[in-house]
Amino acid sequence: MSKITVSGGKPLKGRVDLKGAKNLVTKAMVAALLGDGPSELRDVPFISDVEIVSRLLQLHGVQINHAEDGTMSLDPSNVKSARMVDIDAHAGSSRIPILFCGPLLHQLGEAFIPGLGGCHIGDRPIDYHFEVLRNFGAVIEELPNGTRLSAPKGLKGAKISLPYPSVGATEQVLLTATRAEGLTELSGAAIEPEIMDLIAILQKMGAIISVDTDRVIRIEGVKRLGGYSHRALFDRNEAASWAAAALATKGDIFVGGARQQELTTFLNVFRKVGGAFDISDEGIRFWHPGGDLNPVVIETDVHPGFMTDWQQPLVVALTQAKGLSIVHETVYENRFGFTDALVEMGAQIQIYRECLGGTPCRFGQRNFNHSAVISGPTPLKGADIRVPDLRGGFSHMVAALAAEGVSNVTNVQLISRGYEHFLQKLTDLGADFTYSENE
Repeated sequence: MSKITVSGGKPLKGRVDLKGAKNLVTKAMVAALLGDGPSELRDVPFISDVEIVSRLLQLHGVQINHAEDGTMSLDPSNVKSARMVDIDAHAGSSRIPILFCGPLLHQLGEAFIPGLGGCHIGDRPIDYHFEVLRNFGAVIEELPNGTRLSAPKGLKGAKISLPYPSVGATEQVLLTATRAEGLTELSGAAIEPEIMDLIAILQKMGAIISVDTDRVIRIEGVKRLGGYSHRALFDRNEAASWAAAALATKGDIFVGGARQQELTTFLNVFRKVGGAFDISDEGIRFWHPGGDLNPVVIETDVHPGFMTDWQQPLVVALTQAKGLSIVHETVYENRFGFTDALVEMGAQIQIYRECLGGTPCRFGQRNFNHSAVISGPTPLKGADIRVPDLRGGFSHMVAALAAEGVSNVTNVQLISRGYEHFLQKLTDLGADFTYSENE
């Protein structure tokens, strides 16, 4: 377990540069399995989730080279089956193996999936995925240590309707339908920018995919796909995280590679809170212009709404806003556990089961604590904190950096799942901290 000791109260100032989005890059790596030739993916970050997917692909015979400049080559010429015990050992806490199913069924006729982990932020059932795969004709067999999937009659196009626009289930359909026989129609699809970038990759490989304005995606199956060459979409979650850090620490951070289009909803909220930003071709500068921050009311939602991954670091900044802010979480029902540490540091945050947004959500009658009321401004003081998950962990680091006094933050290795060179970036921004391992 790793630990960071932070001396807070110092504004973060400087520049950080983004690479490709964690939520796109790992899926693009899996997509390379579908091709009959090598692929090249650029701007791939050096994060632990990428390492996990690389190991899983290598287990299945994919040759991978990840260059220092972030360029990754993937050659699936010798795809093979892997033992479930090896998949389980290499998957760790990642949930990405579920997306191997479609490509492996096409390439090998079978797939093995261990029990899945991931951040504990709510119910992320794999039922959607298995139901999707059954619709394509997959046969699913539950085993004591995981699941075996086969396709004795091949995979056929299907008509699928998702009860909720799940990003993971939409990715599953795309990765499965592109080489399934016939037409697939997916309604209720997720349309996040990372989904659209994955569609662009699949089209480069030879897929035929159309997206309608009513969340309907149609895929005409093709017999073969080639490789691709693609520069990954920037990580908008990391961009928003550093923006919130600038606001919470009264700092000034230029985020190289950030783009306005994919951050429009976040930028509107950032401006309402009282943050300042300046957009250029090279990136976006975020800073605290001085004076009081304003309270806001936020409801997280699927794209084009306010992303659930954006609310956690922003909540830290809202502890310094003058008045009452409300955050209604509608995507994951268990994403406010990170606020316990903020309260210990001096924040005034109350969590409610009721829907405190403009409209009731799917969690409203299920007794989940999914709304937060933040009262500010409240000074934060240093504390001992254990990182609970990726985004919550970054938020705890922001709180420690904004707080007066010393904070000891443990389990920080989780942050490396989605933030490349995290410690070096903190150093570049002038953070005062020490790092140690095996605490």
